[in-house]
Amino acid sequence: MNNSDVPFKTFRIFQRVAKTMEPPPQLSISEWADQYRVLSKGLSAEAGKWNTNRLPYQKEIMDSMSDMNVSKTVVMSSSQVGKTEIILNVIGYYIAEDPSTILVVQPNKKPMAEDFSKHRFSYMIRDTPALNGKVSDKKSGDGDNTVFSKDFPGGFIAFAGANAAADLAGRPVRVVLMDEVDRYPASAGEEGDPVDLAVTRTTTFWNNRILMVSSPTTTGASKIYDSFMDGTQEEWEYRCPACGKYQPYDFHQLDFKTMKMKCIHCGWHLSRSEIYEQPHKWVAMNPGSSVRSFHLNALASPFTSWEKMVEQFKKANKAFKEKHDISKLKVFINTKLGLPFDDTEYQASGKRSVDEEVLLARREEYDAELPDGVLLLTGSADVQGDRLEYEIRGWGKDNESWGIQKGIIWENPGLDAAWKSLVEIMSQTFHFRNGCGLNVAGTCVDTGGDHTNRVYQFIRDMQKIGKKFYGIKGYADTPGIPLIYKKTKVEIKNDRGAVVDTTHIYILGVDSGKDDIQTWIEVTEPGPCYCHFPLDKDAGYDRMYFRGLLSEVKVEEFKRNGGIRTRWKKKQGVQRNEPLDLFNYNHAAKELINPNFDVLEKKLSQGINYMQKTPEGRKNRQYGQIKRGVEI
Repeated sequence: MNNSDVPFKTFRIFQRVAKTMEPPPQLSISEWADQYRVLSKGLSAEAGKWNTNRLPYQKEIMDSMSDMNVSKTVVMSSSQVGKTEIILNVIGYYIAEDPSTILVVQPNKKPMAEDFSKHRFSYMIRDTPALNGKVSDKKSGDGDNTVFSKDFPGGFIAFAGANAAADLAGRPVRVVLMDEVDRYPASAGEEGDPVDLAVTRTTTFWNNRILMVSSPTTTGASKIYDSFMDGTQEEWEYRCPACGKYQPYDFHQLDFKTMKMKCIHCGWHLSRSEIYEQPHKWVAMNPGSSVRSFHLNALASPFTSWEKMVEQFKKANKAFKEKHDISKLKVFINTKLGLPFDDTEYQASGKRSVDEEVLLARREEYDAELPDGVLLLTGSADVQGDRLEYEIRGWGKDNESWGIQKGIIWENPGLDAAWKSLVEIMSQTFHFRNGCGLNVAGTCVDTGGDHTNRVYQFIRDMQKIGKKFYGIKGYADTPGIPLIYKKTKVEIKNDRGAVVDTTHIYILGVDSGKDDIQTWIEVTEPGPCYCHFPLDKDAGYDRMYFRGLLSEVKVEEFKRNGGIRTRWKKKQGVQRNEPLDLFNYNHAAKELINPNFDVLEKKLSQGINYMQKTPEGRKNRQYGQIKRGVEI
């Protein structure tokens, strides 16, 4: 039998059935773009054949939209990172390789959806040979219909405005592409959230695809930020050639004078060209999510001048400090850093008289490892997934304190080596100018995080041999409880999860401690409550330390059920708050030891290191008791 024996209609039916049963296309979206896409002159920074390697961070984003295991992709980004071209490549792919019904949603129908259709989309169809002749305008008496709805073999594409409910409630579509979602109205007429309306149109397709792209606006009102946080939370990171660790492009790490970026792990400085030459990859903070979400800032884009970014930031920051005008700073954070604007820091403006520049300038040359006035040394350790961060702080009368040493132990806390190093550091003897030595009286160790059971084991082992290491756990957002809240028993488990032992830790009201620290750092004259910091670069009190010390501020928030609550909140864009936590844990260690400073002062004035073992033949006397305080 040949084709002439089969009725034409029957043949077309078989043809359509065969088409639906074809395997999915072999090309990914980035591969399709590299083979076929042509950038239009006048609409793209670099017209001509598409090359994904020019903006390598786009590859994973595009390919997630052709990944059968991913149904939703979210991109929260700054401007000038090529997000519109990503949308166009997705459209081109689903027209040429995997014909589908497509809905493109812009913040409004006119002028944005209309302009996207007439210019960005139409020019791509015109200039990309693989798409030539595939798309035809729909024929209708309504002139708008040729602009907002177009056919192609196997599907159609519609261009909608988020403000037009009728555009969002039409027939089902497989692919929904939503651009600048944070500029969408809260409701499309009286129909509700336009994002929800658009997503609902895909529910009949098992292989649906959803893309949300936008620069964010304000924390608490940003659709793209909320969607990003629901997803994998991936950051585009580069590898430091000095230490081999990956890290994101962080504006806070940029030295404005040298235009080099400092490695957050080892302190190595790299120029922009050096960074671009390093290996890069997307790193997920929430890898278990079924939604792929990506964050990009303008520092990663070759189309953005770092110098101009710094200039824009300085102008915006000046307007804020001199005129309390936050509008320019908001624009910078949204469109250059790709982050939602959080007014946390600006609520605190006027409440805090110091910033990192003030504290950097306050640093002083100590005349010895331990300045006169130090009567007690405490230690603190914050447990991270791949390291321990620690601080040793000196204390005098009336809560006057001295930063002595801040550092990082680059060992996995799940291994014994990290804890051995911590014990060695906290066992050091520090010396005054007169030669008298002093050791750490007690150390608070955070038990939260990924290594809780291992910390419990360490605390138990230290207590058995008489070393003063206190396990602590902070309770935040619990106003009214004291810094030293209560002592509690915790269980230690083996590798199979069975309880094999117990130990005790202390619950801290960390908000109370932060209240104290904020008060202390505002004191400007040495004496009661004053905070001293060393100028010695090896001591660890650099700009990053002070940024972390000031990483949180106390703000007022409205409760959903009415009323206002006051809480400590991390400032937007600040990722590292370990210095504040370490100061707080040292504060707790001092309170747990509850020293008698008059007794300690007398001993030190006699040149006695009261933390050393009592010489043989002398009666041992206890120290470090919580109720009585340190006595000799």
